[in-house]
Amino acid sequence: MKKTIWVCGVIAGIISISWGVVGEALPSDSLSLNTRLFLGYATMILAFSLIFVAIKNYRDTYNQGQITFGKALVIGLWITLIASTVYVVVWMIDFSYFVPDFGKKYTAQALAEMKANGASSAAMQKEMVEMTATMEKYKSNALFRILLTYAEIVPVGLVVSLIAALILKKKSNSTTVNV
Repeated sequence: MKKTIWVCGVIAGIISISWGVVGEALPSDSLSLNTRLFLGYATMILAFSLIFVAIKNYRDTYNQGQITFGKALVIGLWITLIASTVYVVVWMIDFSYFVPDFGKKYTAQALAEMKANGASSAAMQKEMVEMTATMEKYKSNALFRILLTYAEIVPVGLVVSLIAALILKKKSNSTTVNV
């Protein structure tokens, strides 16, 4: 079972980072922030579909076709932890060496989209002040960056783990007869 968890976790981590790496290589204005967000979370959901694969594999191959909700959830949570850690480590490397100006690019695109949507200059100014402060903290504080990055992906893994555990749980079919 450990091998299945590690394999599925690492592959899910690699899948989950694929959009982030590709998305950062695109010019900033080629896709809206909402589109980038949608594609990022869609990639995470695709990655975490391996939780279903791992739970079903364990249930059918190693556990005589049975698995409790708790055991299935634990498998999903381990895969979530491994995949999320791969995601965070790769993003920390990517941020440090390839996109250290991420905050400036993100802020600029967010403000440009606000302007295109007709936001007032007061609203844009307020947003710029807030985003600049957040992005400065993001750039200068590695722990803050790590926690925010985990906060992006872990909830997706938790939801998929819960759904997979509910769908794939299977109790024993044997019944006892009282005489």
